[in-house]
Amino acid sequence: MSTTGGAKTWYFPDGYLPEKDGGPVDAHEAIMILNTQKQDVTVLIDIYFDDKNPICDIEIPVAGQRVVSLHTDIPEHIGGVIIPALTQYAIRLRCDSPIVAQFGRLDTTQANMAYYCAPAIYE
Repeated sequence: MSTTGGAKTWYFPDGYLPEKDGGPVDAHEAIMILNTQKQDVTVLIDIYFDDKNPICDIEIPVAGQRVVSLHTDIPEHIGGVIIPALTQYAIRLRCDSPIVAQFGRLDTTQANMAYYCAPAIYE
């Protein structure tokens, strides 16, 4: 990783939205984007599926020195794209300035709900 506060391209290959079960906490997946630079950055999101063409170039503005949380189960967070529950997908983030990104999943489909962060590949 560079010393400028992140990388310009991030990959998250394991997206799979858990079903919502009506419990006290909603199951979800989220992309966290940290922009440590002083200038604003536009992040382009590409979403890949196992059974259809990708959806590319979803523009997400991230203000300078701010963090953005994008829930992939909320279409308004990801350019109006609807990802159905139990759908396999992957994400690529691209931008001109380095960012730091993380992907997490809250799975409430079991009695012992689980939250974990999926590893990323960056360049």
